Amino acid sequence: MENPQWQTPASRQGEEFEMIAKTFQGLETVLATELIDLGANNIQIGRRMVSFTGDKRLLYKANFQLRTALRILMPIKHFRATSADEVYTAIQEIDWTNYLTNDTTFAVDSVVFSQEFRHSKFVAYKIKDAIVDQMRERTGDRPNIRVTNPDLQLHIHIAEYECTLSLDTSGESLHRRGYRQETVEAPLNEVLAAGIIMLTGWRGECDFIDPMCGSGTIPIEAALIARGIAPGVYRKEYAFEKWPDFDQDLFDSIYEDESLEHEFEHHIYGYDINRNAIAIATNNVKAAGLSKEITITQQDFADFVQPAEKAVIVTNPPYGERISAPDLLGLYKMIGSKLKHQFTGGNAWVLSYREECFDQIGLKPSLRTPLYNGNLECELRKYQLFNGKFNNMRAKGGDIKTAQERRMMADRKRFKQHRDFKAKLEEDPRNRFTSKKEERHEWHHDQQRKDRREFRRENRRDRHDDHRDFREGRRDSRNNDRRDFKRGTSRRDDFRKPFDRNKGKNNYGKKRID
Repeated sequence: MENPQWQTPASRQGEEFEMIAKTFQGLETVLATELIDLGANNIQIGRRMVSFTGDKRLLYKANFQLRTALRILMPIKHFRATSADEVYTAIQEIDWTNYLTNDTTFAVDSVVFSQEFRHSKFVAYKIKDAIVDQMRERTGDRPNIRVTNPDLQLHIHIAEYECTLSLDTSGESLHRRGYRQETVEAPLNEVLAAGIIMLTGWRGECDFIDPMCGSGTIPIEAALIARGIAPGVYRKEYAFEKWPDFDQDLFDSIYEDESLEHEFEHHIYGYDINRNAIAIATNNVKAAGLSKEITITQQDFADFVQPAEKAVIVTNPPYGERISAPDLLGLYKMIGSKLKHQFTGGNAWVLSYREECFDQIGLKPSLRTPLYNGNLECELRKYQLFNGKFNNMRAKGGDIKTAQERRMMADRKRFKQHRDFKAKLEEDPRNRFTSKKEERHEWHHDQQRKDRREFRRENRRDRHDDHRDFREGRRDSRNNDRRDFKRGTSRRDDFRKPFDRNKGKNNYGKKRID
C-alpha cells in the first residue's frame, strides 16, 4: 500500500501513542500483566480491553508477543455522537488522504453497546459512506471496499454515545497463531487457552497434563509458555506490515530476538479417548515443532493413574453445549473420583459451564474464576487435592486456599449479577444438550409465532368490524330503498343500466365465442 501522505500516530519517530489490546472478559488482568512485562505505560484495564501507551517498537512487540490479546488497535479519533448523522459528520472531519488512496482497499468493523445505535452494521455503513464521499469529493474517484484481507482495517467502538475510531494493526485475530493444521469440533480458542494456563500460575516448574486435550490447543500453548516462545512466530503477516511506514528492520529485530526463550526441563502430556482427536493433536504438535516437549496418547480419563512426577492438570471437558458426552453428569462424577484418588497432592484446574456438572465433581474448589468461552459464561475452578477427608485435613491445620485466593474469592464483583451460569440440564435427554444458539433461535421462533397470532387476532377483529359496518350499511341501504319504493322513488334508479334483451338468458354449457 503506497501513500506519500500516510500519517498515523506511529509515524512520528520516538513518540508514544495510545493503543488498545482486546481480549476475553476475565483475562483483562492477565493481559495487563503481560503489558507491564513488555514495558507499556499508562495501563488502564477496561471491559474486555486494556489501554496503554507506547512507541512503534511496542506496537510490533504487542502483536508478536502478547499471548492473551485478540488484536491491537490504534485509536485515531475519540468523539461523542447521539445519531448516525453525527457519526457521519465526525468521520468526515478526518483527512482520509492521510490514510487512503483510491487504490487502497478498506473495511470497517464495528462493536456497539448503545440504546441509540442498535445495529452495528448500519454504523459501519455510515462510516464507509463518510469516507467514500470525502474521497470522491476530493479526488473524483473512490477507494474500494474489501471485507477479507483489506489494505486498511478500521474499527469503531461505541459505548452509548462515546465513540472511538481505530486502525486495526493486527488484521486477522491474534488467536490464529498459525500452527493449527486441523481441528476437532468446538476447539478451545488459543488466546483463552493461554489465558487459562497463565491464570494457574504454571510457567514450566513441573509436568503438565491435559487428560482431554482434543486438538491439542492447551498442551501447545503450555509448551510455548514453558519454552518462552512468542506466539507470533508461526504467523504469516500482520496488518501493520502493509502500511507505508512499516519498519522492516525493526520488526526483524523483534522476530529474531530469542533472548526470552529457554529450555523446558519437564514434560507435557495430552490424552484423549477419541482416536481422530489424537491424530489431529499429533499433527498440530508436529507443525508447532514441539514434539520434544509434548507427548500425545490415546487414553480414557477413566484409566488415569497417579503420575510418577509432580504435575498440574488443566483441562476443558465437554459441558453439554457445543459438544457433549453420552452421560455428561457421569463423566464429571468420574473426573472428581479420579482427581481425588489418582492425583493426590496436585492441583487441578477445570473449565466448565454448568453448576450441575461441577456439583458432580464432588470436590470443594479453592478458587473460582469467571471466564467467557465465546458467549458462554464459564468458570475456571481450582481443586487442591489431598489425602483423606476435608474436615480431617483442616483439623490438622491444613487449608486449600492461600491468603490471596481468599481475597479473590471474597470479591463478589468478579461475578456478574443475575448470570445464566446455573441453568439446569433438561429432563428429556433429547433436549439435554441444546445449545444457547438453538435456544435463541427457538425464542425468536416463539416470538414470531406470538406475533403471527397477535396479527391474526387483530386482523380477525378488524375484519369483524368491517363486516359489521358493511352489514349495518347494507341494512340501512335496504331500509332506505324500501322507504323510497313506498314513496315511488328509488336511489337505484340513478344507477340502472340500459335494457338488455339478452339479460337473464341461460348460456350455461355453451361455448363462448368472442
